[in-house]
Amino acid sequence: MSQSTRIKSALVSVYYKDNLEPVIKKLHQLGVKLYSTGGTLSFIEGLNIPVTAVDSVTTYPEIFGGRVKTLHPAIFGGILNRRDNETDKQEKSKHNIPDIDLVIVDLYPFEETVAKKASEQDTIEKIDIGGISLIRAAAKNFKDVVIISSRDEYGNLLSLLEEKNGNTDLADRKKFAAKAFATSSHYDTAIFNYFNQTEEIPAFKQSIAESQVLRYGENPHQKGTFYGKLDEMFTKLNGKELSYNNLLDVDAAVALIADFSEPTFAILKHNNACGVASRDTIYQAYVDALACDPVSAFGGILIANRKLDLETANEVNKLFCEVVIAPGYAEDALAILKQKPNRIILIQNQVELSKKSFRTLLNGVIEQDKDLSTETEQDLRTVTETSPGASEIKDLLFANKLVKHTKSNTIVLAKNGQLLASGTGQTSRVDALRQAIAKAQSFGFDLKGAVMASDAFFPFPDCVEIADQAGIKAVVQPGGSIKDKESIAYCNAHGMSMVMTGTRHFKH
Repeated sequence: MSQSTRIKSALVSVYYKDNLEPVIKKLHQLGVKLYSTGGTLSFIEGLNIPVTAVDSVTTYPEIFGGRVKTLHPAIFGGILNRRDNETDKQEKSKHNIPDIDLVIVDLYPFEETVAKKASEQDTIEKIDIGGISLIRAAAKNFKDVVIISSRDEYGNLLSLLEEKNGNTDLADRKKFAAKAFATSSHYDTAIFNYFNQTEEIPAFKQSIAESQVLRYGENPHQKGTFYGKLDEMFTKLNGKELSYNNLLDVDAAVALIADFSEPTFAILKHNNACGVASRDTIYQAYVDALACDPVSAFGGILIANRKLDLETANEVNKLFCEVVIAPGYAEDALAILKQKPNRIILIQNQVELSKKSFRTLLNGVIEQDKDLSTETEQDLRTVTETSPGASEIKDLLFANKLVKHTKSNTIVLAKNGQLLASGTGQTSRVDALRQAIAKAQSFGFDLKGAVMASDAFFPFPDCVEIADQAGIKAVVQPGGSIKDKESIAYCNAHGMSMVMTGTRHFKH
């Protein structure tokens, strides 16, 4: 039932040679006949292990600078022939084709080459043809052949060879085949997406080979997995593993802080900022960010865009928080933060992120460009008789950054580079504003001199009226409502200034 077969011959042709030596030595010890090409051939010869050059089997030399070397019936016939098929046996004998029971091959580093922003010519040369064909052929014929498609599998192969003395079961071969098709599909996806940067073929293809099983998803009854390279994005210095919900909040935090160049600290809860402040020092930025809403900050995600010093760490340590993210930590600051063993402490590394976002929806997927638009003073168009002052403009731009990263419908109130409050995720913009005003007042903030930002236009003048009554005199919004004139008229009648950006920042 296990359909155990012994490995008697192997084709080895790899780009990466690291950790290959123990495998080759074990195959030699087991009496396996080795076939190889190019650099791998030289590598095996350097180990003083007998090896047969592929071109002695094909009786055809490598041509076109190595573009063609294994693509030959003598090689693919050795892999694809069915060992229990009489016709295949006769044809194999007629054409003097040797069996190949094990294929060890990897692929040219296409993704790595793209990441290095190599020239198109160099990138195209890293599209593997022979390797991908060998992988698919061996995986297809897993009934008879073992396929090792990545150096990541060398350890598993070595253990199998030692455990079963050169034999493999059908289940072993099928598992390696599944991994091989994962390798080949991932590779083809990367190539397609490279070409589709310019061709824009309407096809959705994504492949991520690395994964991390999470304790659960959004709730304990849901399974959760993260696909990606977290260790490239962050250097983890302390704490437990990130949860599904942690990851959602961390993603929101990273996106928000990217819009700020001045020393800024943000505290997030459930994907929304509950505290943000920009100051001359990161210490003061934290103190003022926490003051925005110290209640919601409990158990939150903290992120800074400057290295954390001891003074800041001492303040942060007073708060129960799930995650702290910064570009670095002073040694004594880190020692303080590590006093809470479960607190997750991350260094954010500089990683180029995708400019696209996507999510599953109904029976498919929707994809869009990420909202990477950040308005500057030049993008503000004053539409009222009263113009905002210099400090108001600064606050309007600050608030407009925050509204972009807050769940719609949303209103953000800010003053002096500090978030006062926001109304988040409301079905009515009026409700969002009233929520923000009530929240700001509950924490003792004076709204006189504060500014208001809206993620989308005001359909009626009621929002500016309510804001005016609360003491707010400067407003930023995208504009575009058929009733913009009514809102502008109210502002003019009550000495308010309004600027429009022309850019909506919905976040659902």
